[in-house]
Amino acid sequence: MKKIIAIITVVVVCTGSYAQQRPIHSLYMFDPLLINPAYAGTQVQLSGTAIYRNQWVNFPGAPKTFTASAHSGFRKARVGLGFLAANDQIGIHNENSLYLLYSYKIPLSKFDKSSTLSFGIQGGFNSLKSDFTKLNPKDLNDPFASVVERNMSWNFGAGIYYRHKKFYAGLSVPYILNNKVIDSEDLSSIAKQSRYYYLMAGYTHKVSKNLKVVPSTLIRIQETAPLSFDANLVFVIHEMVGLGGSYRLGDSMVGMFELQLNDNFHVGYAYDFTTSDIRLYSNGTHEIMINYRIKIPSLHKGIECPSYW
Repeated sequence: MKKIIAIITVVVVCTGSYAQQRPIHSLYMFDPLLINPAYAGTQVQLSGTAIYRNQWVNFPGAPKTFTASAHSGFRKARVGLGFLAANDQIGIHNENSLYLLYSYKIPLSKFDKSSTLSFGIQGGFNSLKSDFTKLNPKDLNDPFASVVERNMSWNFGAGIYYRHKKFYAGLSVPYILNNKVIDSEDLSSIAKQSRYYYLMAGYTHKVSKNLKVVPSTLIRIQETAPLSFDANLVFVIHEMVGLGGSYRLGDSMVGMFELQLNDNFHVGYAYDFTTSDIRLYSNGTHEIMINYRIKIPSLHKGIECPSYW
């Protein structure tokens, strides 16, 4: 398996890459900031989220991703500000990123304050470190075997997000520039970061006093790659517990759990049951989330925070 990972890594670096490049999350519906900057400030209150994803357990060199985000509403919730930081590891590659986000919210009705349209932008950088010394080359005299390559690139993106008390939808392109994955005089590579288009939507249906059903979907359109989508269904019990699952086209089935511990803390867990051929070599994927929200009286005075669901 180590030889397989080495081969995959070399192919990605020395040729073009047409596979999934950006990290995929299963709990993104609890932190849409991961894919759409227009979501910044939508919850009004200060909200911070951390997510750790360990993909394809027991598969050598498999992806491990940690993200941290925070955002809040300002100026009577018309403006949203936030940041998104991440560390993504796969094989010999380790990438850190930091993006700042801004959104502006427009009420669509004087009579229904829950109906709003937000426009958002983000800008930041990705810093990639590729340590080729971790490989076990067949030719010990390979001049690239001792190379530790570093590459920094800047990027920006935009999105729109519509929210109603029962429905939401968004369209975003969070990373617009097709930067080179590795830009070096020592290594020859034509691999570039692909542009992604995300289309998301969800609806909250109240079945009874203590039960809600929340169907949602996310469509990913990546340049030079097949279309991918998630179909999700979450049952919310007593406004405290969320139980549900997802189907990810050609990749996995996902079971998820979310719990509201109190007015401030939410935790979540997802397990991906891999359906592709990788299932023969891994034990699935674990994803853990913790979210903290607080209303700051001096900042959010007189403004109602939307329901978590």
